[in-house]
Amino acid sequence: MGCCHGPGYRWWQWRSGFERVTENMKKYIVTGGAGFIGSALVRTLLQQADSEVEVIDNLLTGYEHNLEEVRDRVQLHRLDIRDGAALAPVIRGADTVFHLAAIPSVPRSIDNPVPSHEINIDGTFNVFRAAEQGGVRRVVYAASSSAYGDSETLPKVESMAPRPKSPYAVQKLVGEQYASVFHSCFGLETVALRFFNVYGPRQDPTSAYSGVLSLFMKHLLARTAPTIFGDGEQSRDFTYVEDVADLCVKASRAEGVAGKMYNAGNGGRFTLKFVWDVLQKMEGVEIAPHFGPPRSGDVRHSMADTRLAVAELGHSPRFTIEEGLTRTLAWYRTQTIKTQPA
Repeated sequence: MGCCHGPGYRWWQWRSGFERVTENMKKYIVTGGAGFIGSALVRTLLQQADSEVEVIDNLLTGYEHNLEEVRDRVQLHRLDIRDGAALAPVIRGADTVFHLAAIPSVPRSIDNPVPSHEINIDGTFNVFRAAEQGGVRRVVYAASSSAYGDSETLPKVESMAPRPKSPYAVQKLVGEQYASVFHSCFGLETVALRFFNVYGPRQDPTSAYSGVLSLFMKHLLARTAPTIFGDGEQSRDFTYVEDVADLCVKASRAEGVAGKMYNAGNGGRFTLKFVWDVLQKMEGVEIAPHFGPPRSGDVRHSMADTRLAVAELGHSPRFTIEEGLTRTLAWYRTQTIKTQPA
């Protein structure tokens, strides 16, 4: 009987406890997890005690260095969501799939529509199908406010009829509809979040298709004039990336919301000229921007009505535009320092 209280017994107790902890861990998949928003979501998920996080990314618009300081805590699957056969075994058994993988650019979808169609529509179908067949509890889908189009009504309310103006807007809207159909026809829990203009650290400023605020940061630190397409009076609901990541997690856990779509904005709007002026004041410089012709597919004004997301998901944005810009600029400044020659 004495042996029952010896090292073997204690090992058994420890092993059982370990198995219980392991069983309680939830597998979270983030498609596009090496991207700007995806990598912020990965960091947010890793703060949850029950998280085992895996990333799916083909590194077309994402970068492994976006995960640099958390790389040893996530498993990265370098694969393309257009490859359904490769996708299925990775997704199988996940608690939640956060589907952020996309080619996220209105101009790019106009200039080169085939790849964005294949990834944003065919790839999205593959994700939903793999999730449904693999026993996933819920998929949180990154939709887009571009689905609202150029309606003059502000703020944009979820009940408004969509009026997409670009291939990208159509593609993201089709993804929303697939989310709804996979819920109603196959019983897969889905929540679609219409992202507005998300900005923050790790947004890539090196491409002509980059987000406007990342380009503003690049020009500000280089002391060069940015080009604003249009008159600069167009307005956007700029939303800090950590607020979006928090909402994704809330959407994965809220009850009674399966099959629905919500705005994922901040509930305000600011013109491009205003934002450039704020950034100049932060740096203590005066740099007049250049102005170019409006871009095809762009909308004039965008602003989210967030009441439904607040009421049903617990959405509570924490960052004002000034706070978000301050944090973002501080990050870009460190990147500039890192790249300077010794």
